[in-house]
Amino acid sequence: MTIHHALVIGAGSGVGRATADALTAAGVRVLAAGHERDATDPAQVAALLDEADPDLVVVTAGTRPRMAPIEDQNWESFSAPWHVDVKIAFEVGRAALARPLRANSTVVIVSSGAGLGGSPLSGGYAGAKRTQMFLADYLQSAADARELGIRFVALVPRQLLVGTPIGEAAAAAYGARTGQSAEAYFKEHYPVPLDSAGVARAVLSVASGQEHRHKRLLAVTGTGLEAI
Repeated sequence: MTIHHALVIGAGSGVGRATADALTAAGVRVLAAGHERDATDPAQVAALLDEADPDLVVVTAGTRPRMAPIEDQNWESFSAPWHVDVKIAFEVGRAALARPLRANSTVVIVSSGAGLGGSPLSGGYAGAKRTQMFLADYLQSAADARELGIRFVALVPRQLLVGTPIGEAAAAAYGARTGQSAEAYFKEHYPVPLDSAGVARAVLSVASGQEHRHKRLLAVTGTGLEAI
């Protein structure tokens, strides 16, 4: 698939910024939406789709979870990823169907490996990320039922990302339980590192390649893209 216009939601930093940069370098016209746009607001999401008229939408936006054991969480901190990460994926997917996007368009929801294995120090983050995976499946089923030709994919980084606030905070928190620094934790658990640029490359591969064309759930690690 050739990508002409892309909308990246969450492009202010991290994976979103790296994805917007990679798409731009590939000659794609990109609308990069950061914190100045509220992607939990359905009206603003619809306006973004109108402005970008995309054949690729990438959702990377979310909140930074509070790193603390369950007894030190409160409901507000625990549920924050549900009210941000899940709602953004929901509103973007719903708007993509309502518009609808052009046939052969792709929506990539960047989730997290926490949604596969859990993350006991990040409140409701793991559950929210798992729900994003479910949403990709639900949205695909809805698009198929209407024969829209839109593809929905959940892309799951299966390891903590070096150089990102969430990845570094998680490595520090989990490392502290065994007396390790964040750097030592990364080296022990992820000998082949993965950063934002690596996830961005995977996004472009998912959107433009044919190898995993019929997969709704894909993972990326330091060694590359793989089906789950």
